Amino acid sequence: MNATTQFETLPTREPTQSGLVAIAMSGGVDSSTVAAVLQEQGQPIVGLTMQLWNQRRLPELQGAGPQQHRCCSLDDVYDARRVAQHLNFPHYVVNFEEQFEQRVVRPFVDQYLAGRTPIACTNCNTDVKFEPLLRMARQIGAERLATGHYARIRKNEQTSRWELLRARDESKDQSYFLWGLSQEQLSRSVFPLGELTKEEVRVLARRTNLPVAEKPESMELCFVPTGNYVQFIQAYSKDAGISLPHGEGEIVTEHGTVVGHHNGVHNFTIGQRKGLGFAAGKPLYVLSIDPQENRVVVGDDDSLRKTSFEVRGMNWVSIEQPPGPVRVAAKIRHKHEPAAATVHAIDATKAQVTFDAPQRAIAPGQGAVFYDGDRVLGGAWIR
Repeated sequence: MNATTQFETLPTREPTQSGLVAIAMSGGVDSSTVAAVLQEQGQPIVGLTMQLWNQRRLPELQGAGPQQHRCCSLDDVYDARRVAQHLNFPHYVVNFEEQFEQRVVRPFVDQYLAGRTPIACTNCNTDVKFEPLLRMARQIGAERLATGHYARIRKNEQTSRWELLRARDESKDQSYFLWGLSQEQLSRSVFPLGELTKEEVRVLARRTNLPVAEKPESMELCFVPTGNYVQFIQAYSKDAGISLPHGEGEIVTEHGTVVGHHNGVHNFTIGQRKGLGFAAGKPLYVLSIDPQENRVVVGDDDSLRKTSFEVRGMNWVSIEQPPGPVRVAAKIRHKHEPAAATVHAIDATKAQVTFDAPQRAIAPGQGAVFYDGDRVLGGAWIR
């Protein structure tokens, strides 16, 4: 079974089928193994594959050689269909291209042009993979949505609250990208791989003879074929009619001394060392970006370290908003080792975060996620 469905023209709502689980199938080994695991458990399943980005768009970025594997390509849609056929369950392709561009791609470009460092995967999870896809799952009669994320969900019977937890495999943990999920979304989501390691997933995929058992992992954003964000921003902006800043800007030290020039703040991120465009005789890093003044500020490694910052868009996940300061282990980017900090809620959507020790490269636009052991207490965007 195969169909393409626009989000604006949802099918007539079907009665919920007891036990039916919709699986967000990316065409990779993880979500495919989720299908095999749930089917082995005797649960009725249906596959939903999202068509997110027109891979033929911006042909100037495609190049002539082979590209590094990336998620959500046309090949992935084909692989998801092959898995559904192999395991013999219904499969639909749902077209979310418009939503994906409006909620993920355009904000990604706008944020870079504003001197920030966005996380497209967090926006995609919160605004595309769960919110619209859960609606679609309900429309076809599914009670829950299963994904291949490495994370865990549990119900706290004492607080009656759904909790988000790290995966057992710390090297694959994806809880950092899921802090935006609501209680309603968590209550209807299933992460079957949360208790498994990547190698255990591969073993299961081989045992069930999945066509994608040996497929490599995705390495790049689906809409950035070369992995070069600057090239993508320039090409997309031209295609979408977005005006890029014109005119040369200054690169200055903390004291205002001009040490170089640049041709666009979107070429820089906080903490960047290489590609500054000038030789300083010592390591210098991007400390801040000022798009209004078209200026990039650089300094040494010590100046890159800060203790306190504000966050916005706060979402308390596993707990209610605390009445006072709360101690956490705060993570300020995906590869950052969580560090001891205190979170002071300013209001329902803003908070002040203070680390016990200075942390390197706290970048506006990145997510700050707050842990208590394995539990994700909440998260927000760094201002």
